[in-house]
Amino acid sequence: MLRRGLDIIKKFLIRFWLPLGITIGMLAIAITFTMVLLARQQITVHISNITVRQGPDVLKSAEGILKKGEHLNILDRDNGWYKIQREDETTGWVAGWLLERKEPVKHMNLLSEATIELDPGHGGSDNGASSIDKKHFEKNYTLSLAQKTKNELEKNYGTRVFMSRDDDRVVGLLKIPKVGESHRANAFVSFHFDSTVEKNTGSGFTAYYGKEDNGSQELAQYLNSSMAPTMPIKNLGVKQADYIVLKYNSVPAALLENGYINSSRDFKNIKNVDYQKKIAKRVPLGLEQYLNYQAKQAE
Repeated sequence: MLRRGLDIIKKFLIRFWLPLGITIGMLAIAITFTMVLLARQQITVHISNITVRQGPDVLKSAEGILKKGEHLNILDRDNGWYKIQREDETTGWVAGWLLERKEPVKHMNLLSEATIELDPGHGGSDNGASSIDKKHFEKNYTLSLAQKTKNELEKNYGTRVFMSRDDDRVVGLLKIPKVGESHRANAFVSFHFDSTVEKNTGSGFTAYYGKEDNGSQELAQYLNSSMAPTMPIKNLGVKQADYIVLKYNSVPAALLENGYINSSRDFKNIKNVDYQKKIAKRVPLGLEQYLNYQAKQAE
């Protein structure tokens, strides 16, 4: 009798409760998955004054400003930009790296929404030019300068920055522009230090551009003019050149020669950390002025 009763209970559990348990388990998994998915598609604004634009680029028309604490739905992504829906159901595009950022931006402007490629010239087995005593190489100072500029852009402007190299290695000249092109960069800046055949016969800084029809000339001019007031060496102006990283670059591109490494006078500055920091602070100003110019042209 007892066995028969247990069999009945067992059959009842198998027939009703087991399927119900499986259903409840699957439902719990589905709810959890949905919540995770929704969490990935929602974001809260952590910093103020992020611009909402009509398209995924800093030069697209502005449609509004996000407020700190707003809750947004992410509808789409394109090259680091997020298409968002606000609480009032209006939509637009914002720079995703600013939405993900939690630290305040000191200088919130067009440069904050821009993508910039920095190119530390030479690297690896390619030492570049050398100092008079042949103990100091261009490749090391270009990397140091580019890293300081990257830090300034990211920390104080919120800019998205890509480097052609971030260590001591060789990068093919034709590959260098591809970094910025693949991320639809708004500008490309290559850092170098000049030299002459005879030591101590050259001095000064120069900004070069390659193409005349894509904003490169204006970029070089704005960078040069932003650096000029504080540079302790002579301004040699803006010139056109056929350098590969400029010639084969679809992104507006400039190459900065920041002094002559085989000049005793210039090298005294080049190896000075304060000199590098000075350039690192002035380059963003030139980039900001250039973007302001581009924005007016796009109106």
